[in-house]
Amino acid sequence: MRILAIASAGGHWIQLLRLKPAFAEQEVIFVSTKQSFSETVKEHDFYSIPNASRQSKLRLIYMAFCVAKLILSLKPDIVITTGAAPGLLGIMIGKILGLKTLWVDSIANVERVSLSGKIAIFFADNVYTQWPHLATSKIKFSGSVL
Repeated sequence: MRILAIASAGGHWIQLLRLKPAFAEQEVIFVSTKQSFSETVKEHDFYSIPNASRQSKLRLIYMAFCVAKLILSLKPDIVITTGAAPGLLGIMIGKILGLKTLWVDSIANVERVSLSGKIAIFFADNVYTQWPHLATSKIKFSGSVL
């Protein structure tokens, strides 16, 4: 199975790295917004994409183009993300292309699921929270990754 694991910088990236043991025996390709992160996944292929947020609509469009291009060229079986913008775009594009998709909301979202996580509910095959009290019929809790 070929897994595309995608996350933005900071805590999202750290939490994605904590999921690496779950990917054992699989081909994993990592994607993030900082080229220097390739050093943390030396044993895997790594691709850097431009950073963007909802405050920069044009950059989001460019990021979506870059993510779509990667997904089309790499042909993963599943897209997994811990957020935020690049992960959400990966989930959306992956779903449109018929791929399996998985969203793990950040552990930092203690009070409520993130905005990206709320959107991911409509696209991801599975959405996970890291807090038991945030689980619903559409959002699963199976523990935390930190």
